[in-house]
Amino acid sequence: MKFVRYAHPDGRVEVAVVAGAHFRVLPGVEDLLPLIEAGEGALLRAGRVAEDSGREVDPGEVRILSPLATPPTFRDFYAFEQHVRAGRSWRGLEMDPTWYEIPVFYFSNPYAFCGDGDVPMTPGSSKFDFELEVAAVVGRSGHNLTVEEAEDHIIGYCVLNDWSGRDVQHREMTLSMGPVKGKDTATGLGPYLVTKDELAPYATATGFDRAMTLTVNGRLYASANWSDVHWSFPQMLAYASRGTEVRAGDVLGSGTCGTGCILELSRTNGEEEFPWLEPGDEVVATVEGLGSLRNTIVAADPVHPLDRR
Repeated sequence: MKFVRYAHPDGRVEVAVVAGAHFRVLPGVEDLLPLIEAGEGALLRAGRVAEDSGREVDPGEVRILSPLATPPTFRDFYAFEQHVRAGRSWRGLEMDPTWYEIPVFYFSNPYAFCGDGDVPMTPGSSKFDFELEVAAVVGRSGHNLTVEEAEDHIIGYCVLNDWSGRDVQHREMTLSMGPVKGKDTATGLGPYLVTKDELAPYATATGFDRAMTLTVNGRLYASANWSDVHWSFPQMLAYASRGTEVRAGDVLGSGTCGTGCILELSRTNGEEEFPWLEPGDEVVATVEGLGSLRNTIVAADPVHPLDRR
């Protein structure tokens, strides 16, 4: 089942299930988080009722939002080996053995989630980038989970685009902190929350046999497969819960897939071949079975000086 959250031109927000070429509305629901917190059974029952009797909405008349307005937390991992290996090779480094022992992550901004539409550049950045990823959404709370338990705690998946101001990110991380403001402006999630049963036929040892692609102004930039991921989402979630609590609605990002960002592509092929994003660029991030996020880059907010005058 696919759930979608969207806004009408008058600003009204609704949640629906995808039923063929139409959306069918879950009446009185504006965010998926309360339904997720009520449990997988409650979410699926509400979806079935909407499929049977929900009011129809034309997808062309609404704007797709993030399925979750504000997730409780967002952890972004680093789970695709090709991307990690490429980043280390530019610096003349071999793979760190620790990467194969723990699925590392950082916390990012739960207030920055967005769906289709305009995405502002990072303030102060001239090297704005996408990151093509997959996200898992936690379906119920847990503590110190095993991998087997963690698999049962995942309720569904989405496309994730972790927008990044690379020059801002690099400057911050020279101080051994971050990513901070370099990834704080926008995080794309959507267009749907797809329940995990839809992906079950494509399961592999660590992911799913589903193509991942991204285009800029219609030109193919990124191409990978979810099954290439080294760490599975159950492993990532088990690690995230180690010695602490995860809660319903928490979002876990896979990290960038191989070829999944301009930073990797430009270092490999040159910035002339893969230039940084600019206002007006149209970016479409797609994961087979999860749908496509469609965004247009717009100018950043101004950078205000930090002096007290």
